[in-house]
Amino acid sequence: MTITPADSASDKGGSPDADAVDGPAAPRVSGLLPADPVLRRAALLTLVNSLGNGLYFPLGVLYFTRIVGLDATAVGLGMTGAGLVGVAAGVPAGRAADRWGARRVAALLWAGTGVATAAYVLVHTYSGFLVAVVCATGLQMASRGVQGALYAEVLPVATRVESRAYLRTVTNVAMGLGGVFGAVALQLDTRDAYVTVIVINALSFAGPALLIPGLPRAPHALSRAALGDDTPAGDRWRAVRDLPYLTVTVLNAVLVVQYTLAEVGLPLWIVERTEAPRWTAALLMIVNCVLVALLQVPVARRFSQVPGAVRAMSWSGLLLAAACAVYALSAGLSPVWAVLALTVGAVVHVFAEVLSAAGGWTLGYALADARVHGVYQGVFGAGMSAGMMAGPALVTVTAISHGSAGWAALGLLFAAAGLAVGPAARWASRDAWRGEG
Repeated sequence: MTITPADSASDKGGSPDADAVDGPAAPRVSGLLPADPVLRRAALLTLVNSLGNGLYFPLGVLYFTRIVGLDATAVGLGMTGAGLVGVAAGVPAGRAADRWGARRVAALLWAGTGVATAAYVLVHTYSGFLVAVVCATGLQMASRGVQGALYAEVLPVATRVESRAYLRTVTNVAMGLGGVFGAVALQLDTRDAYVTVIVINALSFAGPALLIPGLPRAPHALSRAALGDDTPAGDRWRAVRDLPYLTVTVLNAVLVVQYTLAEVGLPLWIVERTEAPRWTAALLMIVNCVLVALLQVPVARRFSQVPGAVRAMSWSGLLLAAACAVYALSAGLSPVWAVLALTVGAVVHVFAEVLSAAGGWTLGYALADARVHGVYQGVFGAGMSAGMMAGPALVTVTAISHGSAGWAALGLLFAAAGLAVGPAARWASRDAWRGEG
């Protein structure tokens, strides 16, 4: 898909954010280091945390199974239960951000995640594992919506979505670097190596948590900060009964399944259903990381208003359907052609990914009640978490279990979700109070 400059220009005035008063013109995101000092600080926090996560990601499950000696199925069930706790905690955490400030709550959640993660080194029994993983995963997942509210509080409206795209690029690069060193720990395969990675990951949460309260508010947030928590009681939990916003949240959650498609579905598909060599899974991951790093910021810049975000989500669903079709074609091909087909599918998938990310950020903010961003971002973040949790099972039941027919069903689901975003967003946009800052 070709993204033209007209996509940006035609969106002006299409979102409530377009008319927001935000003081002096906000600096654009460009180059390796952005001009905005707040975004630079946010990028530093993101870099440190993502390096730790990238270190831990390849070996987390193996630590509990190989080093602690727990049953793999029991570990998987425990992590699923912890994820459900995290989904449920997202909305209350968002309300806490509205009540006491996103910076304070985000710092507490990150610090708590760091302490709970460090407790992994003390785990020797399954009950101890459950306590530690529920606390760590629950706090980390609850912080997703609070981070959305934090960005709404500290980043200028004019470049908020573009800034989130920049931070996502930092995340991808840092997790990739962390994964390289995590592979070293996997190769060593000793308790000391695993424990070292766990401690570093814990510090990657606890350390940056000390810097979060120092992030200054953006000019548009000052007036709301001065008013305190005076939102009418009936509006404080508006997000949980806001049907238009919930509909957009669910549709976005369906598109979020694409992440587990790349992380879980494709490796299984490559090994079980194609003649492609096993290293193809690593190749596709590299292709994804590189292209996301190159494309996410410019794409987000062009789709930072509601009409453009709707188009981005629609195109994302269609492109995901196309990627599913190409992935399905890889079965039965010779190794060389299978690798080529999978690579083409991965490139199409990347365009879908960056479009849906940009569109989701824009709609998540623009369609929210700006007085209670915490609860709204908590709802939106909980939807994303739910989509990522459901993703492995959905991908396995469709594509992995039923081959081409399963890929077709998954593609139709993505296409339908993307095309349905337009009517849902128009429904939500009828409310005049949305996007007030």
